[in-house]
Amino acid sequence: MAQKASIQSTLPEKIRIILRNFWGMSLIFIGLSILLRGIELALVFSNHVLPFSLQDIWVSILIQDFTWIIYLLGLLLIIYLSLVFISVRFGKWLLQTLFSLLLLIHLTLIFYFFRTLLPLGKDLFAYSPEDLMLTVQASGQLNALTIGGLLVFLVILYGLFHFGTRFLNFSLKSYLAISASFLLLLIVYTFLPRVQNLYASEVEANIALNKSRYLTEESFDYYMYGGEYYFDFYLRSGTDDLVVEKEFLDDTYPFAHRAEYPDVLSPFFDSLTQAPNLVFIFLESFGKAYSGKDAYLGSFTPFLDSLEQHSLVWLNALSSTGRTFGLQPGVFGGLPFGEKGFLELFPEYPYHQTLLSILRDNGYETRYFIGADKNFDHVGPFIEYQEPVQFIDEKEFDSKYKRAPSNSGFSWGYADKELFENSLEKLPSSLENPQILIFQTQTSHDPYLVPEREYYSEKFENHLENYLNLSESQKEGYRSYQDIYMTILYADDAVRDFFKDFKKRPEFENSIFIITGDHRLPEIPMSSRIDRFHVPLIMYSPLLSRQAYFEGVSSHYEITPSILSFLEKQLAIQIPEIVTWQGQVLDTARFFQSRIAMPLMRNKNQLIDYIHGEIFLSDGQVFHVSEGLNIDPINSPDDLNRMIGEFEEFKNKNGYMVQTRKLLPPPVEN
Repeated sequence: MAQKASIQSTLPEKIRIILRNFWGMSLIFIGLSILLRGIELALVFSNHVLPFSLQDIWVSILIQDFTWIIYLLGLLLIIYLSLVFISVRFGKWLLQTLFSLLLLIHLTLIFYFFRTLLPLGKDLFAYSPEDLMLTVQASGQLNALTIGGLLVFLVILYGLFHFGTRFLNFSLKSYLAISASFLLLLIVYTFLPRVQNLYASEVEANIALNKSRYLTEESFDYYMYGGEYYFDFYLRSGTDDLVVEKEFLDDTYPFAHRAEYPDVLSPFFDSLTQAPNLVFIFLESFGKAYSGKDAYLGSFTPFLDSLEQHSLVWLNALSSTGRTFGLQPGVFGGLPFGEKGFLELFPEYPYHQTLLSILRDNGYETRYFIGADKNFDHVGPFIEYQEPVQFIDEKEFDSKYKRAPSNSGFSWGYADKELFENSLEKLPSSLENPQILIFQTQTSHDPYLVPEREYYSEKFENHLENYLNLSESQKEGYRSYQDIYMTILYADDAVRDFFKDFKKRPEFENSIFIITGDHRLPEIPMSSRIDRFHVPLIMYSPLLSRQAYFEGVSSHYEITPSILSFLEKQLAIQIPEIVTWQGQVLDTARFFQSRIAMPLMRNKNQLIDYIHGEIFLSDGQVFHVSEGLNIDPINSPDDLNRMIGEFEEFKNKNGYMVQTRKLLPPPVEN
């Protein structure tokens, strides 16, 4: 009887210690989570110029953090109780370790968000370890001080959680009551209806997100539902509100179609007497928000602004992706994304044709110049697939050129002025065949370190004063992003110098220049969910007969079909009967209208945006698109269902293409 009584008296105390350890550490975890949220908000609101206040989003913040803590503690309680009865000491150690690591990860997510204003999600899994390491090295965050600080932080956390198991000392009944109340709260909240916030501003939604919760949900979605799977789809021709009627072949090649793409460019050009050279200038992180006419942040590209006065300019142009990985497939081929972007289909690219390959078969030569590593994002293999005659990247710069500035010993490559100078030096002095020349810049990219810093710091201040005519109070907001704006000014100067030098070449007078950005940079707060895709699009040429601004919505997808139709009309070049362009043609309307339909991929692994006409679907919400690509949330179940249906059809076709690699029927060999 004595032994039985001893067992009965020990078990309740063991349960009390088990619950004391859990709730003691949980209380510390909750307190530190609140502290880190406060630090996050202080960093964001004190270092970024935002068009809203904390009061506008505090309810969403509370809901995000409260529900995350409830779910997380519920999961950890299950894990803890399943192990702790085996060993109380092991359970305590495991809980300390998990809580410490969770807060350490949360801290790194906060600092990533503070720098980029983008939460880290499924795009984390879309890059190779080598690409991720390059990105971290270039940012300058991987150093002994940072690593040492994180280790110290981890040790402090470990000690705090140990302390938490000591100062909270209640009776067993109290701990059981706390546990029961928590489980009841978890059950009740699980069955409550969800309230969806219709934020037109992506930045507002991003700030409200709990960064750990977002990464966890995105990771779960990626590993549970990741991979491209396709379901039944049907092929339908274009609708009346779009420019081009597409006649799809069959479901074996769901993107392949016949179509008549009208020639919209000839009315703006003198009649061609020979094949023109095409010169593409891809500007890293150039968004419409800070370049050209109607730039709502004011334009930081005075040379491009002057060039616009002699060009065709599309004021409402969209990139196909929110990062650089979609640039080449979008501009040159209007290609579907695959799972993580078309470039990631390497090394098993499906047979496809692009502007580069079609014009190659018509006597053109392609030459590509980039100041960075051509293999980052698999750009190199994609361009090599098009059989260029010259492909110059950072490995082929002359020794007289210095690499771009760095704060870590590593840089992405060479700055933009060096890119253009080196490229023109390596361009043959005499070119017999018509050319496609492509120049891709990289200076206006994180960590935003500009050469000639002192000169551009002074130029930045002069630009605010004399070009934008800002008051002293207005200047302060711009100074918060001085490093970024300086790289934009620098890139604009680099393009100016390029044109000055290229005008000396004999092929200048017979060249058409297409200038665009790959995406808008996220570090300066975006005005809306579509703002990241809004980029400049300029077509300049000595062959132009007149200048014009267009307000019809167009995108990178429309560039290739428009150029090919133009060259077919002017020079009778041979173009394929069957194509896979997802776009329409460039809209030359002088008033605002939207006659395109296309998916938009924010990041690798993040395909949640779709536009059709003046309706924009973003993360399950619909918005009305108006002049200037402004968007407003609308409550329209019919539009929502229609847009979701169209978007799912594209995803199914896209998934089928990934699994079968059937994009375009290969040519029949004789």
